[in-house]
Amino acid sequence: MSEEKQLNIDIKEDVADGIYANMAVIAHSDSEFVLDFIRMMPGIPKGQVKARIIMTPENTRRLLAALQDNLSKYDATHGISKNDKNNPMPIIGFTGGNA
Repeated sequence: MSEEKQLNIDIKEDVADGIYANMAVIAHSDSEFVLDFIRMMPGIPKGQVKARIIMTPENTRRLLAALQDNLSKYDATHGISKNDKNNPMPIIGFTGGNA
């Protein structure tokens, strides 16, 4: 029988407000993944990196699993949008490569 551990996490008010990003660029080296979250605005040719997160490959796998789990729960509750049904793995805005 496993006991669920509770996390005690503090979040500052400015961080709790969040940052909007509508694009992500993901790169990696042999020891880390770099996730840049970018905001692109209509009519402005240059996007702005709003946050950069650097993670180990192991923690990146945990993030991927958590995202997949949460998307499955979201889809079960809200359904899959028409855009997602036509293009289940959108590529626009999400790229990968070596750092």
